[in-house]
Amino acid sequence: MTLTDWFNKRKEAQQQALRENDVVIDDSVGKLWSLCYNCNSQLPKKDLENNDMVCPNCDYHFRIGARARIKLVLDSGTFEERYKNITGKDPLNFVDTQSYAKRQKAAKEKSDLDEAVITGVGEIDGQRVAVAVMDFDYMGGSMGSVVGEKVTRIMEDALSEKIPVIVFTASGGARMQESALSLMQMAKTSCAVAKLNEAKILYITVLTEPTFGGVTASFGTLGDIMIAEKGARIGFAGRRVIEQTIKEKLPADFQTAEYLLKYGQIDLIVTRHEMKEKLSKIIAMHNAAKNSKTANAKSAAGMASK
Repeated sequence: MTLTDWFNKRKEAQQQALRENDVVIDDSVGKLWSLCYNCNSQLPKKDLENNDMVCPNCDYHFRIGARARIKLVLDSGTFEERYKNITGKDPLNFVDTQSYAKRQKAAKEKSDLDEAVITGVGEIDGQRVAVAVMDFDYMGGSMGSVVGEKVTRIMEDALSEKIPVIVFTASGGARMQESALSLMQMAKTSCAVAKLNEAKILYITVLTEPTFGGVTASFGTLGDIMIAEKGARIGFAGRRVIEQTIKEKLPADFQTAEYLLKYGQIDLIVTRHEMKEKLSKIIAMHNAAKNSKTANAKSAAGMASK
């Protein structure tokens, strides 16, 4: 049995189980209702959307797209997208079960995006910020050369404009179809973060479900402040790979945001409803401290000149 056959068989079994338990009766019902993966509640899709795609029964956070997240976090009408014209190529003419070019085309149709990240500038409660928002629907949020380039460029813009940077991650890791070209993005984005650090530009990372691989190993975990959305899975290698390597069973909550907070690997866990407020407060405190330091320096310089 091939790997594709195995996945197809597993999908058929899951669909059969849903039918047997009356979870989804037909396509029309499936379009109106969603199943919570955590508590198995049947939720009207409209109610779920009105609740920011968070289960009202167990607080499970469903994945959301980049545009939806921008709408939730940034002030209405303030977002200015940048580098939309940068699109991916197929430098290796890569082919697995289908060509990389076909996979890119399918990803664009599925996600209505040109790549796995949207970058730009906007405002949070009137405070100007640069943002990069990843979208898992585009090839699993994988980081190829375009993702690395767009993330780097928006960081360089923030450096030039002296505004904070917020990156929302959602990725399975580096994009295998670009081989070493995708791995190079880890170094490039990390160097951009280092420049922000040298210039004392605030850099916040918000790790969402899921964040793995090369994104975790580079700009995803280099934030001055690292926030995770509630329940997000975060790691480098997947759980199954680690268990097979160490020949041990891992804790049930391993690689969750709650597990990482417990061991000091992130700073905060924030629910989706509170995200904008928390980010606004952090940026406001940073700006106030920076302005106070600048004022004190000018005062000291003025006194020294007398």
